[in-house]
Amino acid sequence: MASTANFDARATDWREQLRRNEKRSKQIILLFVLIYLFVGFLVDIVIVTHSLIPMESASPPGYLSASQAAYLLLTFKITPLATITMAVIALLSILITYRFHDKLMLLGTNSKEITPDSADFAEQQLYNIIEEMKVAAGLRYMPKVYIIEAGYMNAFASGYSEKSALVAITRGLLSKLDRAELQAVMAHELSHIRHHDIKLNLMASVLTSIMLVVIDLLFYGAIFGRGKKDGRLIFIIILLRYLLPTITILLTLALSRTREYMADAGAVELMRDNDPMARALLKIHNDYSTNREEYQMAFKATAHEELRRASYIYDPTLAGVRPDDSINSLFSTHPSLKKRLKALGYTQKNAT
Repeated sequence: MASTANFDARATDWREQLRRNEKRSKQIILLFVLIYLFVGFLVDIVIVTHSLIPMESASPPGYLSASQAAYLLLTFKITPLATITMAVIALLSILITYRFHDKLMLLGTNSKEITPDSADFAEQQLYNIIEEMKVAAGLRYMPKVYIIEAGYMNAFASGYSEKSALVAITRGLLSKLDRAELQAVMAHELSHIRHHDIKLNLMASVLTSIMLVVIDLLFYGAIFGRGKKDGRLIFIIILLRYLLPTITILLTLALSRTREYMADAGAVELMRDNDPMARALLKIHNDYSTNREEYQMAFKATAHEELRRASYIYDPTLAGVRPDDSINSLFSTHPSLKKRLKALGYTQKNAT
């Protein structure tokens, strides 16, 4: 049985953790927005430099250089239409994704919604726990509660607002955790809802997808397109074409891991005790390690598991279980178990 007996415990300042990680999340989201706007600005520069503009300062005659185009766009002497268009597309895409995200998250699962009228004893206990944590978290609406019929242990929250929120938990998690541990996991998931993590993660995902499509179009246009070509501009586009995917992956992982630390701290805040959360994480990790091959097959047999991986309370790749064979499975969306326990105030005894 997973236990914190082999760890040295200390008090943890969860308030400071929440403040620090909230600040870091804002910085990461700001970076996403700035990079996105820069890509849109780059599109504007390409369009302007390829357009005949009757200006005496144009070089060669009739065309602007990249630096001239940048100056005129920054001073709004030429309206940055591409940047504005990309901003509108991003906004609409984010709103559409928010609207359907909760349904997308359950795709491929054998799940059912549980209510007080339909729940058995264990499900009723879960429903009661979520009600308790909802009150403790100060949420106005009770999230929908779903059970996923799967033996592995995991849970996630979804929804673009408190009113649309849902919490999903696997049958394995429900059956293998004691009440306090289950309460800590639900406090973690409701903290995601309270901290608006779903909105931030989806925003980062949408901005990344649009950016990568646009930079690909710029890249192929610069390489194979006809007309005036600016060597410095082409160099920047090529550089971004190969660096931007790595940059966005690193930023997305940093955001995801930061939000997990916040949700862990939020669970401690609601529980007023860090031990149940630490025990739950240890138990989940040990269960995955023990049943690695079985869970590997279960994940691969369930569609869209990669979509849910970043939202789960525990990333199965940390125990060597990979939902698919894509390159994304090589990167963990969550901090390591050791780092999460340390943030909760636990360090392994005799650890060097």
